[in-house]
Amino acid sequence: MIEPLRPEIRPDDLSDAAVHDLLGEHLRDMALHSPPESVHALDLSGLRVPEISFWTVWGSAADDVAAQNSILMGCGALKKLSGTEGEIKSMRTAVAHRRCGAGKAMLTHILAEARSRGYRRLSLETGTAEVFKPAHALYSAAGFTLCGPFANYVADPHSVFMTLRL
Repeated sequence: MIEPLRPEIRPDDLSDAAVHDLLGEHLRDMALHSPPESVHALDLSGLRVPEISFWTVWGSAADDVAAQNSILMGCGALKKLSGTEGEIKSMRTAVAHRRCGAGKAMLTHILAEARSRGYRRLSLETGTAEVFKPAHALYSAAGFTLCGPFANYVADPHSVFMTLRL
């Protein structure tokens, strides 16, 4: 496990092979833990639309100062739903880098970006399986609360919907 010196969040154009690999890991994992009709994770083409901003979080091992922030640790996206609402998409921390602060750093960044855009509400959808419990805890710790389906989502026993008033 890598303990980052200071995670660095970068805007990302989705062209890096390491990002492709991380998103592939994300899609495979979602398919493993949710039925196909309940997987709402986006592929590369779904993330390459004007209403979505995408970032990656990079870090380095504490003992490798020369390789400052050269390791892809995670990613996240913010989708514009309206002038006042956004949705968190594609939050993912690479398996090898979980519990290092990368997810929290990305969530903090997305929250700041949503506020800077003047959003009044930020929502998300995630799964219900046990593997999603750490994500539920991360979002709850940031103030997100359970809500019903939003945007184009429908009630689904495999989905948890959460929202935060900004």
